[in-house]
Amino acid sequence: MSRPRTLLERLNPATLLLLAVILSVPLVVTLDWVSASVALALEVVALVACRVSLRRILRRLAPLLLIAPLGAISMLLYGQTSGRIWWHWGPVVVSDGSISLAVALFIRIFALALPAVMLFADIDATRMADGLAQVVRLPARFVLGSLAGFRMLALFTSDWRVLGQARRARGLGDDGRLRRWALMSFSLLVLALRRGGRLATAMEAKGFGAPVERTWARPSRVGAADALAVLVCLAIAAASLAAAAHFGTLMTVLS
Repeated sequence: MSRPRTLLERLNPATLLLLAVILSVPLVVTLDWVSASVALALEVVALVACRVSLRRILRRLAPLLLIAPLGAISMLLYGQTSGRIWWHWGPVVVSDGSISLAVALFIRIFALALPAVMLFADIDATRMADGLAQVVRLPARFVLGSLAGFRMLALFTSDWRVLGQARRARGLGDDGRLRRWALMSFSLLVLALRRGGRLATAMEAKGFGAPVERTWARPSRVGAADALAVLVCLAIAAASLAAAAHFGTLMTVLS
């Protein structure tokens, strides 16, 4: 049974890229926990309003539960020292300032990752290429080359499996794990470079690199839904900054 379609799938892929940038900029230039919390909460509300299930959102964010604490702990131990000092040992200082920065970083990781994970996880690479070429007006040579390279990424898993089977067939499967990983990674790199060279030659032979204006089989357009999505994301970015300024916690990377 296929999952229900969301409103995000109606948007142009180029618009999705713009939405991710709009939502990320305020989170990159600020450091406080209020702006990150407001942005994260409003992002979740907006996704649910677009018919994205809360369960799906939580499942996509689950891997960050392993990554976010690492960044938060490093900020807690080595962040800016201010206010009351709770613990001190050598270069490690835990203070009110480092605790606040650690909490802000923990929330900010989720707020930054959520748009990218939800907007691009299920996007069709061909539709994205159409949008970049027809809407953003990127050079067709770059777009088609990127699309071909992206399609090749799906082959890496099968290539890795074949390389492992080949090594075991030659009696080399019992080497040390680290040495085996290094040798197979180098072999995979060589294989990828050779395949990329052959693919580039084939695309040149078929005229993909010709300096002429290309036509596209699938038109890519933007409409009212794309404009509305941009306005909503601008409102989310503005609301997060306004909330931090209102509560007096706004802190930028330049402050």
